[in-house]
Amino acid sequence: MAECVRTTLNPSHFLLHSTKTPTQNPFFSSISSFEAKPNARKYPKISLSVMFSQNQSQSQSQGQTQVPSLDALLNSGRKEEVFASIKASLHNCLSETNLQLTVPGLKSKTRGKVRDVYDSGDYLVLVTTDRQSAFDRILASIPFKGQVLNETSLWWFNRTRHMIPNAVLSVPDKNVTIAKKCSVFPVEFVVRGFVTGSTETSLWTVYKNGVRNYCGNVLPNGLVKNQKLTTNILTPTTKAEDHDVPVTPDEIIERGLMTQDEFYEAREKALSLFEYGQVILILFINFMCFHGVISIEIK
Repeated sequence: MAECVRTTLNPSHFLLHSTKTPTQNPFFSSISSFEAKPNARKYPKISLSVMFSQNQSQSQSQGQTQVPSLDALLNSGRKEEVFASIKASLHNCLSETNLQLTVPGLKSKTRGKVRDVYDSGDYLVLVTTDRQSAFDRILASIPFKGQVLNETSLWWFNRTRHMIPNAVLSVPDKNVTIAKKCSVFPVEFVVRGFVTGSTETSLWTVYKNGVRNYCGNVLPNGLVKNQKLTTNILTPTTKAEDHDVPVTPDEIIERGLMTQDEFYEAREKALSLFEYGQVILILFINFMCFHGVISIEIK
């Protein structure tokens, strides 16, 4: 990743002063508690593998083009070609942008871990870079990561408009979203469905360290790593400069970060969005299994 270069986006891509209605991209067409179980339960291991279905194998035998798996590529004579293609892409990283130097009307730049955010007065220009962030650090840059992240976010924004309005106005570039300027609550709403994770604020980390009341959620003894919770829970954090700090609903209201009504509304929206995402994931897995793209084995 050391070969990644610092890049400035082409300002000509941005329709920053257009008064036209943005064209829609057709592709983007209370405190919880748990009842303690008498004994810790050992959960089965689930393995996920990619496989060709019978129809895919037939298509392959008939000469139709199929996308090979990574293992198939690496174990074939094309291994060197694959690695050469990866190496050739390393320089194609969007690691830094400076649109405020070339685009009129941009007042300031805020550099986040992954996104560069520009203030134009009436709206924000959010550039999703290829920077890779983890454990509160920027580790490297990965080619096209920003594009994938931005378009994934837009996919979800488009499909949840019926649940809650969002700030997206237009998408002038695969790495860029232009959004309405909004008043932001200094609280991050994190919803969890499993006792898992490895960071300091993850549910499994705090649970194995003895915490049984986390962000206002009462947790029973006997939970094991990767266990599914009986109900989804909200574990909000405050947005500190370098690190997120867990906070309870009462503390959010007492500190004046949100009113009680604002918190209740945001909590219900967050839980509803998470549940919607779970449904989409289940449908996707069922679809992939039905078509033989993946198989799930429970041991």
